[in-house]
Amino acid sequence: MAESDDVERATRERLRALRRSLGWSLGELAERSHLSPSVISRIETGKRTISLDVLLSLARAMQVDLDVLLDVHRDDEDIVIRPVPTRWSGTTTWPLSRPTSSTVAVKMRFEPRATAPEPRVHAGYDWLFVLTGRIELTLGDRQIVVDAGEAAEFSTMTPHAVRAVDDPAEIIMVLDRDGHRAHVHREGDGGE
Repeated sequence: MAESDDVERATRERLRALRRSLGWSLGELAERSHLSPSVISRIETGKRTISLDVLLSLARAMQVDLDVLLDVHRDDEDIVIRPVPTRWSGTTTWPLSRPTSSTVAVKMRFEPRATAPEPRVHAGYDWLFVLTGRIELTLGDRQIVVDAGEAAEFSTMTPHAVRAVDDPAEIIMVLDRDGHRAHVHREGDGGE
């Protein structure tokens, strides 16, 4: 019994630490996981038993494998990252860095859309590289087409948005932790 208590306590601590490293409140994680803030709070504080279905919802919402929360050891866990895709409004995102990294790398796939999403502003700096297709990068009042094999770097204090041009496009994006918070969207959000 003591060993299972240790595993559960460690899982609760990892859940809280990961949520905080993402900069999310209980409410933000609740929206993303479709759980209530009070359920998440009771899980983090040990006032509720952790069920597998709830743990899966939380892992999906934070874009991590269940292994991250359960601390399942693998020989390669300090090297290999196994991205779990998240989809919203024609965009798919794969996290390519550990949730606790200070710099965040993501792969994104954009399906073409008729109009550009609403430009956003947030603290930070973004760098992106177009793997396939073409994207239109909106920076303030400028629309810049970036083709496969090209990169862009810009201050995120300039209103910005990204969309695929003509066909689906895939990019790799590197941003700081503040930028990551702004780029991770909820279901139904227009997305960047």
